[in-house]
Amino acid sequence: MKERKIISIEDRIPKLKQVRRRKANRRLIFYLSVFFILIAVIVYLQSPLSYVKYIHVTGQNLLSEDEVISSSNLTTETNIWSIKLDEIQVALEEDPLITEAKVIRKFPSTVFINVTENKHVGYVQSDNEYQLLLENGETVFRDNYPFGKAPLIVGFSEDGLKSLAGELSELPETILHLVSEIHYQEQSDINNKVFMYMTDGFTVNTSLRNIANQMKAYPSIVSQLEDQTQGTIHLGVDAYFEPYKD
Repeated sequence: MKERKIISIEDRIPKLKQVRRRKANRRLIFYLSVFFILIAVIVYLQSPLSYVKYIHVTGQNLLSEDEVISSSNLTTETNIWSIKLDEIQVALEEDPLITEAKVIRKFPSTVFINVTENKHVGYVQSDNEYQLLLENGETVFRDNYPFGKAPLIVGFSEDGLKSLAGELSELPETILHLVSEIHYQEQSDINNKVFMYMTDGFTVNTSLRNIANQMKAYPSIVSQLEDQTQGTIHLGVDAYFEPYKD
């Protein structure tokens, strides 16, 4: 039978002290690390290192990048941690030109803004200036925006403009760009008649309520006409062509 080795309490005390000292040192290092991390976080939040450095804007056409950034109220002195994405999106969507906005924050210092604009479908003259007609029926003034991207609209009431905007928004871009002017026919015996001047020399007589559906056939109709023959295309229950008189 083996004899057990007896270790006196005097021999164990130094080892216990070493174990306790190591535990105390590890605890101290942990607390010091947490303390310095908190200090570093506070310094970071109060320093320019936490500011927004890059703002990327996509999706804009009618608006400029600077205008979108201005509407977002973001600057290079905005703390990226203080950004409230929902509030920025709401602020951007208050602009009549913007129908939807998405804001994404990417650490450490970048913000992405993607906007979806209301489609521009025409121009309306008002008080010696031209305003853009949007697909939602609203009109907005834009300085130095080039003509030629949408038709000039003449003689429509406010309700008529909203109806027309809805119809034009459903037209393919290729057809919309062929329309030079749209006039409301106030003297017509038929309500809601419109007269359209086309960039290829034809004119179209149609109904306000059916522009989107009827005008989709326009390229096909023109392709069936003889070369050098121009006139008015009547689009209604029965479509027919009337050459210009000499």
